[in-house]
Amino acid sequence: MAAMKLLEVLGGHPVYPPPIWMMRQAGRYLPEYRATRKSTGSFLDLCYNPDLAVEVTMQPIRRFGFDAAILFSDILVIPHALGRDLRFEEGAGPLMTPLSEGDIVGLDTSRLQDKLAPVYETVSRLRRDLPTETALIGFCGAPWTVATYMIAGRGTPDQAPARLFGHSFPESFGRLLDIIADCSAEHLIRQIDAGADAVQIFDSWAGVLDEASFRDWCLRPVARMVRKVRERHPQVPIIGFPRGAGSFYSDYREETGVTALGLDWTLPLPVARQLQATGPVQGNLDPTRLLAGGKALSEGVDAILRELGGGPLIFNLGHGIMPGTPIEHVEAMIRQVRGAQ
Repeated sequence: MAAMKLLEVLGGHPVYPPPIWMMRQAGRYLPEYRATRKSTGSFLDLCYNPDLAVEVTMQPIRRFGFDAAILFSDILVIPHALGRDLRFEEGAGPLMTPLSEGDIVGLDTSRLQDKLAPVYETVSRLRRDLPTETALIGFCGAPWTVATYMIAGRGTPDQAPARLFGHSFPESFGRLLDIIADCSAEHLIRQIDAGADAVQIFDSWAGVLDEASFRDWCLRPVARMVRKVRERHPQVPIIGFPRGAGSFYSDYREETGVTALGLDWTLPLPVARQLQATGPVQGNLDPTRLLAGGKALSEGVDAILRELGGGPLIFNLGHGIMPGTPIEHVEAMIRQVRGAQ
């Protein structure tokens, strides 16, 4: 079997050129994705249909030959499986009925795995269909980020509704985070059981928290998840991506136990290099550089490879690819990373 470059790096070994994949690599910037999307009802129908979810996950692998595929799904399948109403509206994103304090005790965890069974079928089929050298990444949202959408019912600019809820009802909020953490850990375990080679925890809203809140609402629940996953799968790498964590990044790996740190584009590369001294890092090209292309793109790629290419690095964006990104810019980035300039 051909070696998986991504797993080599996650094992702490520098690989050059580094393995490359992109967050949201299966998505709206691809014409084949847009064509598939037209054939489905809702976005959730796409997530829960193994035939279509396998197809859209494979599309960027066929086109670009990335070193890893990431399961096509969504972080909000967890609250949906817990019985919360969820819909996706064009231009508005995910929408739910806002969660009240009294709703927390009514969350139904009993049928979680049955409801998410199509996701695990998708993972199993992907592992069979992917090239042997292509790693398969499973994922979930971090408890804090998932909770922000459950409480506000939608994304907000700074997730103030969830922060206010956490300060106003700390015990109830702690229970909510624990429920999400336990369900999410089991979700990752089931993905690994089905064939995922590594998993990533997305904490997209970690950057809006103060120090104490970051410790209680970000670090503690993710550490709880990591412990539970490691009890079942001690050798499977876990990537943590606390977007916007800034100076809190330095404690994240040690406090949570994740294998690798996913870095957003705001983190200075010298700081990233310091973090890399303690283990693998992933990132961290600004997605707008990829959208712009040309000199902005090439300079951004060069800087990352120059600063981080000598250590264990997974080349990635600092967040998801933007929908209008030209395919030729993605191709140029891959050529540059792999040295075929």
